[in-house]
Amino acid sequence: MNRVVSSLMAALVLAAGMAAAPVPERPSSPKSSAKPLSGKGQKFARKIPAKKSDPKPYQVGMASWYGKQFHGRTTASGEDFDMFELTAAHRQLPLGTYLKVTNLRNGRSIVVRVNDRGPYVGDRVIDLSYGAARMLSFRSGVEKVRLDIIQPETMAQARSYSRD
Repeated sequence: MNRVVSSLMAALVLAAGMAAAPVPERPSSPKSSAKPLSGKGQKFARKIPAKKSDPKPYQVGMASWYGKQFHGRTTASGEDFDMFELTAAHRQLPLGTYLKVTNLRNGRSIVVRVNDRGPYVGDRVIDLSYGAARMLSFRSGVEKVRLDIIQPETMAQARSYSRD
């Protein structure tokens, strides 16, 4: 564990040093006849499509959370509800589906596992466990969120490490 922490610290120090280092300027060459884009060149540059970094979200809507009143009760998946785990209730998604939930107010995101059915109140799209809502810094009981389905092949495989 200490090796992992020290490796992470070394990487952070290296990244911080690289971020603080000045970027050398490109030497100007007298042979270079490059001119800044203007007129038609700028119009052409704007027509180049940008990379699509964020795929379309599965769902965007209001999320609520549930906790103490359901703690220990059996969920739709058959397991006991633990209000501190990163789980959620969704009406339609298959049980066991992993979702990336992003709080649209502050940009924080986490991955939760669907293990229950709901929400049954209003037009909410998901009910999060108390622990998940806390990690997303919910200010009140309801926040606007973005849901993205996490495909199984992109999930990190859990490794078991032995202590020597």
